This record gives sequence, C-alpha cells and structure tokens, in this order.
Amino acid sequence: MTILGPISAVTFATPELQSTIDAYRLYFGYELADHDRITPAMAAQFGRPALAGRRYALMLPGGEGQTWLRFVESKPDPAYRPFRHKGWNAAELMVQDTDLAAERVANSPFRIIGPPANLSISDKIRAMQVLGPSNEGVYLTSFKEKLAAFDVPEATHFIDRVFIVILGGTDCETVSAFYSRHFGVPEAKAVPSVITVLSAAHGLPADTRHQLAALSLAGQCYIEVDTMPPGTLERTSAPDELPPGISMVTFIVDRLPEDPSMTWIAEPRTLAQAPYHGRRTAICIGPAGEWIELVESQS
Repeated sequence: MTILGPISAVTFATPELQSTIDAYRLYFGYELADHDRITPAMAAQFGRPALAGRRYALMLPGGEGQTWLRFVESKPDPAYRPFRHKGWNAAELMVQDTDLAAERVANSPFRIIGPPANLSISDKIRAMQVLGPSNEGVYLTSFKEKLAAFDVPEATHFIDRVFIVILGGTDCETVSAFYSRHFGVPEAKAVPSVITVLSAAHGLPADTRHQLAALSLAGQCYIEVDTMPPGTLERTSAPDELPPGISMVTFIVDRLPEDPSMTWIAEPRTLAQAPYHGRRTAICIGPAGEWIELVESQS
C-alpha cells in the first residue's frame, strides 16, 4: 500500500508572479528558493502543454525546509469564487502567534476573511483565514500548547510551513474512503464544526456546523475534509490553464500506486526540477476533482 505524506508543495495559479512573490516575502517572511519557466515535460505532467514557457516560483518559510509554496502563472477564471467550489480550498500554515500574524497582514495584499478565533473543536488552537493575492485561501494557525490528539510541527519561523490542506467534497465519508483505499490513510470520523469562511461564502449563518474530518498523513501533515453545502460548484479550468486558486497539492509517496481504477492526468515521468529532484511523479484526480500530485521518495 502506498504511504501518503508529507506535503511537499502547494501550487497556486497566479495571474502575476512578481507581485505574488513580493507579497509572500514581505508579509509572510517566505523566501524565493527557485524560479524558472515551465518546461514542456512539466506542462505535459499537468496535462496543459500550452503552459510550457510560463514562469513559476518556489518559496520556503525563511528559505528553509522541504514544503514549498509554488506559484505558476495562469490566467484567472472569472467564475471562480473562493470556498464555493469543490477541490482544494485552502492551505493551512503553522504560525507562532495568530494574533500577531493578523497585525502583520493588515493593510496588505492578504485580505482577512476570518479574524483570529479559537476553534470550535478546541480552545487551545487559534486560527485566522485570509485570501491571498490570487484569491487563494490561506489559514494561519497556532497551538497554545501541545495536544495529544494532533501531531503537528513546531513553528520555527513566525509564519512557517503548510501542515494541513483543506479539501471540499460532497461528503467526508466518500473522500475519506478514497484516501484510505488508495493510500492507506486511516479513515477519520466526521465531526460537526463551525467553519465561518465556508458559511460566509454560501450565505449561511456564521454558527452553522459543517461535517469535518481530519485525515492523518505521514510527516506531521493532515488533509482536512469539509462536507460542502448544497449548491457547491465543480472546480473547472480553461483547457490551457491550471485550476484556479489552489491548483494541486504535491505529496511524497514511497511509491506511485498502480491501481487501474485511478484517474491519471498523464503517464508517470521523471522530472529534474524542484520539488521533484529527479524522482518519478504523476498527477491523479481525487473524488472532489482535486489534483493530487505524487512524487516518489527515492529517485
């Protein structure tokens, strides 16, 4: 059975690369780790040959670590509305102090859509939500103390790495069953939780409770699965562009699965650039239409 995790990269579609780099550097303390143009082989990996030649950048918290934010130039979809579509809705970053993070991003390209608040599931976890320069959802979360129920990384930088990715699907059970069947991820029980940004996007009362399941991965990482409200839209993209917002999430695996029932964008290939570093990789499609990029741990 393929072992999923840790998260290696989160890819955002951005209409203007340099301003996005500047925003994450100035307000998040992320540093540019690599930048180049999409090669024909990478474009084929994405199933988007026309992306060849587009600029992209990889950034790391303080320039350190192995969990990248990757920004790829792609034209925005005017129909896209954050948290109104299935698929990858947000990246959750560990921070040292959520309230101070809110002060840092005030009057910045990051728009606060959920001010700092304790989570409904635990008052030991404090989080806020913002929309980035390309309408990408980003959560900034701090833990007041270590919790036995959550194996999470320490924030060594003020705003540190992604440790959770938020996935919206038709129901938690279907999504959880997919990741369990194909990647051996333990199925998680869904619990009713307040998700204010999701309620706001759908015009629901702020205290509405949505079904949420936390799937535990290798490498102190999680997938938060949210059951989306009725009327949620499918995530679509133009044939020559990436899915809007968070386009894909890249995970390390011990080996690529060989299950014929899975849907793949293209045949596995070996790519030299980060975050691949000469290892085999391929992208499959998940139950919510999400792009799941897999990179083998060994070359």
